[in-house]
Amino acid sequence: MADKKQEILESIKNLSVLELSELVKNLEDEFGVTAVAAAPVAAAPAGDTDGDADSKSDSVDVVLKEVGANKINVIKAVRKITSLGLKEAKDLVEAAPKPVLEGANSDDANAAKEELESAGATAELS
Repeated sequence: MADKKQEILESIKNLSVLELSELVKNLEDEFGVTAVAAAPVAAAPAGDTDGDADSKSDSVDVVLKEVGANKINVIKAVRKITSLGLKEAKDLVEAAPKPVLEGANSDDANAAKEELESAGATAELS
């Protein structure tokens, strides 16, 4: 049983943020449950010594700078990237500039930035 769990965890680690978001939605539909984000995740303090230095240097934040003219499309993009509910995504979009994705690897961050920009928003990596 432990081997199966480890295999599943390894498979999940290899998913992009967008694929993981789709997986969460599929699990919600399959089991009739809802994954709700309680609050945005705060960034770790600068003096934090937990974890290795390589993982910190590779992590990237995606910041929504401006919404643009297509606010509804941007809200949809934020929901797709973060798996937030409609109200939470709307609140995040309306509070721009605001981090949308924190501590992501560069590939996932670039994909999220492209998703936001294709929806009409202005985003940056930090």
